[in-house]
Amino acid sequence: MIAEPAPTVRELLAFYLEAGVDCALAEEPIDRLAELDAPPAPPRVAPPVEAPRPITAPTVMRGEVAPAPDVAIASARETARTAPTLEALRELMQSFEGCALKHTATRLVFADGNPQARIMFVGEAPGRDEDIEGLPFVGRSGKLLDLMIGAIGLNRSTAYIANVIPWRPPGNRTPTPQETQICLPFIQRQIELVNPDVLVTLGNPSTQTLLGTREGIMRTRGRWFDYETGQRTIRALPTFHPAYLLRSPSYKRLAWQDLRAIAKVLAG
Repeated sequence: MIAEPAPTVRELLAFYLEAGVDCALAEEPIDRLAELDAPPAPPRVAPPVEAPRPITAPTVMRGEVAPAPDVAIASARETARTAPTLEALRELMQSFEGCALKHTATRLVFADGNPQARIMFVGEAPGRDEDIEGLPFVGRSGKLLDLMIGAIGLNRSTAYIANVIPWRPPGNRTPTPQETQICLPFIQRQIELVNPDVLVTLGNPSTQTLLGTREGIMRTRGRWFDYETGQRTIRALPTFHPAYLLRSPSYKRLAWQDLRAIAKVLAG
């Protein structure tokens, strides 16, 4: 039998990217095979018995199990409800321990743009570039979004941009329904505090999550919805996510129609 040639560095990198491994967690690589030959660790000595300590609320550390989903959702709702300002909401989300995504992401991706803007764009979740910089839509899809809003006279100083999920899922995987429900109260409170005149949901996940529809983006895009905050009704328009337009550029024509509808409402 002829042995297959060893993969090249380029082939290995392509395999790692396909598997979702796209960033390093340590400065030096770890040889796990060498660890197998290492001498066994000395037996642990049982520590002396201590007096019972007072019970405190558990803190979830990296690698530990997050609270049960129903507990985390209830905690998120209560936490978000108490935020009087966007800055307070950001700080509360920084300390929130109920979502396991926080413990695999590099940082919180809260928002970008002008909190006083009349228009707010909401996507699904941060990607690798967003996780590194701590800002939404800064990668390839972010550059396209800048071009899209620039075509109707907007930029990041006249718009507000956020995501339903504020932490990057590992390997850019799709967030689970539980993760989405845990994060939902935070983006809902964020929308309430920004209080825009127009809400634009980018892509199917953010549209279905925020507008309560099960229809796909092909049916919902270009249609105006009412988004209720409890204080007022905000006009909402779904359109394609820039990442989808990068994969399917033929739909840019429809996205341009949506942008013109948005510009008409803002001008009116």
